[in-house]
Amino acid sequence: MAHGRDILLNARLNKGTAFTEHEREALGLMGLLPDGVSTPADQLLRVKRQMQQCTTDLDKYVYLSELADHNERLFFTMLRSDPAGLMPLVYTPTVGEACQKFGHIMRRPRGLYVGLNRKGRIRQVLENWPEDDVRFIVVTDGERILGLGDQGVCGMGIPIGKLALYSAFGGVPPEAALPVTLDVGTNNEAFLEDPLYPGLRQRRITGPEYDAFVEEFVMAVQQVFPRCCIQFEDFTNKTAIPLLQRYRDRVCCFNDDIQGTAAVAVAGMLGACRIRGDRLRDHRIVFYGAGSAAIGIADLCCLQMTREGLSMAEARARCFLMNSKGLVTADSPGLSEHQQPYAHANPPMRDLLEVVKAIKPSAIVGVSTVAGAFTPAVIQEMARLNERPVIFPYSNPTSKSECTAKEAIEHSAGRAIFASGSPFPPLHHAGKLFVPGQGNNVYIYPAVGLAVYVTQASRVTDDMFLRAAESLAEQVTDEDLRVGLIYPPVAEIHETLVKEAIDVATMIFDKGLARVPRPTDIAAFVRAQVYDPTYPA
Repeated sequence: MAHGRDILLNARLNKGTAFTEHEREALGLMGLLPDGVSTPADQLLRVKRQMQQCTTDLDKYVYLSELADHNERLFFTMLRSDPAGLMPLVYTPTVGEACQKFGHIMRRPRGLYVGLNRKGRIRQVLENWPEDDVRFIVVTDGERILGLGDQGVCGMGIPIGKLALYSAFGGVPPEAALPVTLDVGTNNEAFLEDPLYPGLRQRRITGPEYDAFVEEFVMAVQQVFPRCCIQFEDFTNKTAIPLLQRYRDRVCCFNDDIQGTAAVAVAGMLGACRIRGDRLRDHRIVFYGAGSAAIGIADLCCLQMTREGLSMAEARARCFLMNSKGLVTADSPGLSEHQQPYAHANPPMRDLLEVVKAIKPSAIVGVSTVAGAFTPAVIQEMARLNERPVIFPYSNPTSKSECTAKEAIEHSAGRAIFASGSPFPPLHHAGKLFVPGQGNNVYIYPAVGLAVYVTQASRVTDDMFLRAAESLAEQVTDEDLRVGLIYPPVAEIHETLVKEAIDVATMIFDKGLARVPRPTDIAAFVRAQVYDPTYPA
């Protein structure tokens, strides 16, 4: 059992100045702390004031990381106390800058690094992790971090940030979570020349060698952590969909960039439908971007449309993709298998405004990472075509957003139904308050994660993500919709996610995918396992 200074150096056990006098006596802490005993509220006030002294968002990110390294429960209590204010610091948009500077700001190493030099010994690497019952791994190879491209092992900021939100807002216990980066090299020239880059200094491997390395990792996880769910994160388009297809029916896994993004987008569309008074089956949607995120959203939209009575062919005919070469059509060369269902018999068009005029969409969804792609002219044309145009610039970070909330509202004369990937502040237009919605995946994946955790689900399915989307949309109130908010307020995200998790867990039991007995009261069963960051008595 840990004793004395060892307790203070263990982030999971440390309570700092909140240790009671009795605990200090029993645990050998007398004299190792100031004699004043702080309440948790005192501690929270202290760390908030300390963080306020940080001058930049990156400094605040570093401060929060160090807090997590020395007092885990206080860190999660702080996050849960102010989701709207702190989520942008722990994850998007600040995590993007943190990844770019990861080698320069890193303090205590966190997570597990699985490098090519460990090929053939990955199981041994996993066995070095101190927890025996890991239930969630978020893993990246760092090749496509947000909209920033190849960040190599510096992409570790993404798994760390994702899992922080799993615990803070979704309620998955932090000891069950493991961030992993696969170090398969980097093609980032700046990193290869940077003496502070902490990864392997070699070019990325590809092809069969890459596939074999990932296979060894996935199979090692099954051996070392048999109840673990793997979340693939920020893999490039050319590998994300093939990886999901390869493993989704073999192991418990999902890809948040594909399925989580899709679910939050469908939830946003369902909210937009409430404002417009229509159904998803009535929409025509142009996706600006034709990679894995766009295809994932289109696929889930089509699944929902079929539930509303359309055939799959009819549903796909209402979805259109654009890539860097323009509108994806039946004559476009080099289409992937996953793009082909959305390659319709249209004439070639390169310009988004031209596409909007020809297709006459009700919604445009940006997943391109092309900043400013939704120009004033595009927004104005959407407003001309629709009384309430749906404009979703989902690209992250903020610097990659296809338009701002201000641009969408002003150029649509206040009629746009808006949601973005990164946060934008509330604004007034023509005397009316608008609260921009943030279509962040954090509204989805922690809920699915909690449901998988409590049920020990054997697989993760698209139906689970669609159920999460429906549950999220159902929690939006009429008052939210009146100010243009199509997602529940971020301040209430913990309870929102727990309710989603209850709905998804119910589906898991209904589908026979759970590996634990069905409880009499599923809601109580889920809530009993939600992580509580307050100090144990």
